Parts: sequence; C-alpha cells; structure tokens
Amino acid sequence: MKPVKFIKLTLLIFFISISGVHAKNSTSELYEKLDLFSDVLEKIKNEYVDEVDQSEVIDSAVNGMLQSLDPYSSYMNPESFKNMNIETKGEFGGLGIEITMESGFVKVITPIEDSPADKIGIKAGDYIIKINDKQVKGLTLMQAVNLMRGKVGTSINITVRRVDVDEDLKFTIIRDKIKVREVSTSIINNIGYIRLRAFNEQSGDQLINKIKNFSKDNNNLTGYILDLRNNPGGLLSQAIKITDAFLDGGEIVSTRGREKNDIKIYTAKKGDILKGKPLIVLINRGSASASEIVSGALKDHKRAILLGEKSFGKGSVQTIIPLKGNGALRLTTAKYYLPSGNSISEIGVEPDIVVKENKENFKINDGKNDNQLEYALNLLKK
Repeated sequence: MKPVKFIKLTLLIFFISISGVHAKNSTSELYEKLDLFSDVLEKIKNEYVDEVDQSEVIDSAVNGMLQSLDPYSSYMNPESFKNMNIETKGEFGGLGIEITMESGFVKVITPIEDSPADKIGIKAGDYIIKINDKQVKGLTLMQAVNLMRGKVGTSINITVRRVDVDEDLKFTIIRDKIKVREVSTSIINNIGYIRLRAFNEQSGDQLINKIKNFSKDNNNLTGYILDLRNNPGGLLSQAIKITDAFLDGGEIVSTRGREKNDIKIYTAKKGDILKGKPLIVLINRGSASASEIVSGALKDHKRAILLGEKSFGKGSVQTIIPLKGNGALRLTTAKYYLPSGNSISEIGVEPDIVVKENKENFKINDGKNDNQLEYALNLLKK
C-alpha cells in the first residue's frame, strides 16, 4: 500500500506544481498585456496626429472590451448612468428607439410608439449604418448612442438599411422628450384590448388596475388581447409581476448564471386576474427581453395563444454594477430560461399562429388596417 500512497502523493505535488506554473504564466501574460495597453496609450498621447482626450480613449477601450463579450454589456460614464436611471422611470430625451449592435451596425430592436423615430417611419429590424454621414461600422454601441443624443428640438440625419429594401433609406429626425405611456386599453367588439409598450417601474400596477377597471364596468367581456408588439422589454420585476397576474401558479422564468448552482426560479402565486377567460398575446420581431418572458411563459403554460411573428431573441440578464467615479458597468450575468427549459437568447419566442405584419407600420385603430389585431379579434369572436 505504501508505494500506491507514494505515487498518489507524487502526482498531487506534480499537479499542484503545474497549476502554480500555469497561474504564474497567466498572471505574467496579463501584466504584459496591461503594459502593452499603457504603452499604446502613451504612443497615442505623444504621436497621434490630433490631440486626444485620454479619458475618452480609455472609456472607449473599456467599452470595446465589454462589447467583445456580447452586444448588451457596456460601460456607462456618469452622464450615461444618470440618463439610464431617468429612462427606467419612463421619461427621457432622444429619438425614441431601443437599439443593440449586430454585425458592427446599430440594429433597431424597436421604435417607441409615437416617438420621433416611430412617426418618421423607423422600423424594428432596421440597421442604422450612418449617423450624420458618419459611418457606424467600427463604433461601439455607446459611441453610437452618444452621436444620436442631443438637445431636444435639434435634428439628426440617419441612414438606414432595411431587409427586403434595395436602396438605403435616409431620415431626418427631430429629437424630442420621450414619454413612454406604458399601458393603454380599449374595448373592441366586447373584447378587452391591452397595449403594453414597456416594462418600467409602474407598468405592472398600471396594467393590473386597467384590467380591474375592465371588470368593474364590463362583466360580459368574452376575452382579452395583450399587445406586446414593438415592446423592447425593461425591468425583470415587472415582467414577473405581469405574468403572475395571468397565471394560477407555476414557474414564470428562471435565470442561470456562470456557476451551476447560480439559479433563480420565479414562480406565480395563485389567482388569475382574468378568471380563465381566453387570452391572445400579440408579438413581433420588436418584442424583446421582458416581452419574451411574459409571452413565452404564458405559451408554455398554455394560458394564452401567441399570434404574430417570432420575437427578437434577447434572453440575457444585465446587472448594473456601480463603479468609482459615478459610472457603472452594464454586465451580462445570467440568461433567461422559460418554464419549458428553453432559452430565449438569440432564438426568440415562436408564435402559435404566424400572421405576418402588413408592410405599413401597424397603428391601433379598432383593428382597422392592422391585420394581426384583426385576426386576433376574429379568433376570439368564434
């Protein structure tokens, strides 16, 4: 037995030694890279053709590092961090588009309804290739965002590449203060229609109160339509609250992080606010993130029929990590999984009934000129 123990001990020491060498080599390589970064920064400072702001250069370098991970991780300087906090409250200035990066270009997840971008004709899936004649290719997401920001009332020119359109499209948009009216409702042919535009701090309470008002005034509603088209998502807490309102129990969504045991499962409490009445959820390629959690969970539990087009496919969790100097990291720390166990990330949620959107932007007008809503209304009449 002694030789066996001796061999085991020798192997253990060998592996510890190898691990130590590997760790030392990794640390050494990291320091070499940091020295390289410092050297490049010094060369830029002393030899670049124009004088540069070193602080901006470092911000761009940090953003480049984060963008190499995924399109949703980014660095927010103090001003950007402040703007983000304003946006989650539902009122901010700008063009009114939710964006990401894809293939080096800015991709529109969705225009916010009634925003300057929406009114001028920007659509979900558009690629912004130029901003004021400056090529977007090669910029980080935050650099593109900063180019599009400006004072309310000022104009910006953007060039858009659209799938199935041969020529690039040019738009001049006047920046404005964006007010997100999260929830609006109406009754169409004895059917309760609920339009949810974003998942901000008050979205869940607003939606639940609107449905309660429906019940007070109209006990004979035959069904409901929840419209999540062009809804870019928002707060996870609101997605959970809204899904919970329609379910009578069961899992809503789970998030899984880097470690195997880093799993959080969110479940619904007993009590369906619609009391089992039929529900149709409208989705399209502008439905992202929180919209996909709600629609995916309701589909998995067979609580709703999904109608429209496949959703965007943003299934990752970004955590805001404050930094020294009042800036912050937006870092992807987990992914969403539906009750079925399926991931949303880069896949999206498939509708039960595929109805392609009309070529023109849909506009809510009692179902007129809106083929998807009209289809849903006819389905609930049967």
